[in-house]
Amino acid sequence: MGIKSKVLIIGGTGYIGKRLVKASLQQGHETYVLQRPEIGVDIEKIEMLFSFKMQGAHLVIGSFDDHRSLVEALKKVDVVICAVSGVHIRSHQILLQLKLVDAIKEAGNIKRFLPSEFGTDPARMADAIEPGRVTFDDKMVVRKAIEDAGIPFTYVSANCFAGYMVGGLCQPGYILPSRESVTLFGDGNKKSIFVDEDDIAAYTIKTIDDPRTLNKTLYLRPPANILSQREVVELWENLIGKQLHKTSLSEQEFLNIMKEQDYAEQVGLTHYYHIYYHGCLANFEIGKDAEEASILYPEIKYIKVEDYLKRYL
Repeated sequence: MGIKSKVLIIGGTGYIGKRLVKASLQQGHETYVLQRPEIGVDIEKIEMLFSFKMQGAHLVIGSFDDHRSLVEALKKVDVVICAVSGVHIRSHQILLQLKLVDAIKEAGNIKRFLPSEFGTDPARMADAIEPGRVTFDDKMVVRKAIEDAGIPFTYVSANCFAGYMVGGLCQPGYILPSRESVTLFGDGNKKSIFVDEDDIAAYTIKTIDDPRTLNKTLYLRPPANILSQREVVELWENLIGKQLHKTSLSEQEFLNIMKEQDYAEQVGLTHYYHIYYHGCLANFEIGKDAEEASILYPEIKYIKVEDYLKRYL
C-alpha cells in the first residue's frame, strides 16, 4: 500500500466538514484542519477544533482574508478538501473558493482538490429554474477556475443528505418523520438518492488517493438507497406498523407556494422541485468521465434508508 496523502480540510467544523475530519483520521491520513480566526468566540467550534486535535489532527491557522496564510497552510499537505458551508447565498461561498483556487495555484504542490459541492451535480443543472439555479451556476464558476488553472480535482456528487431528507420523509421544513400524515410531491414516484452523511465522508476520503477518480466526478449512488419519496414513506410505515394519511401537491401548486417565500427559501425549494418533480438525481447514466462510489469501494457498508429510519422509532 502506498503512502497516504496528507489532507487539509477547510470548513472542518461544519455539517459535512466534521465528518470528513473523522473519516480522514479513521482512514489513516495525516489530517490538518484550517483554524480560521473568523471563528471568534464561537465556543462550540473552538471546542470541536480542539477535539480534532485530541484525536490526532493538526490545527493550522489560516484565513481567506490572508492569502499568504492559505498558501502556507496548503504547502503542508498533498490534498485539500473544501467543505465551506453553502448557507451563504451567492457571493460569499464562491468568493472564498476562488480565493482558495488562487492559493492552490501559488502553492503549486496540491495533487488533488475537492471543492465544496457534495450535492446535485451542477454540470447537469443548466436548465434549473430561478432562483435556485444560482447555486449551480456558482459551482460551475468554481469548476471553471479549477480546470483553467490545471488543478487536479475530484468533484463529489453526494445527492440527498439523509439527515435533511430521510428524517422529514422528503418534506421541506421537517427533519423528523410524522406518524400521522405526509405530503407527496405529485405522485411521489420520482426516484431520488439518499446517502448517510458519515458515508458521504467515508466515500470522499476513499477517493483522494485513487487514480480512477482523478479529474472526474464521483457519484454516490448506493443501490438500496435509490428510492422514490413514496418508497421512503412506505419503509417508515412498515417500521411503525401504520399507514400515514397522504395528500398530494401538484407541480403547479408547489411552484405557487414557492413564489410566496423569501429569496433564500425559494433557492432551497428549487432543489426540491427538480429532485422530486423531475427526478434530476437519478434520471441519467453517469457517463465515462465519472465513477460510482459504491462500485469502487464495496468495502464501505453504507447505511440503508430503512436502517437510517430506525433511529426515529
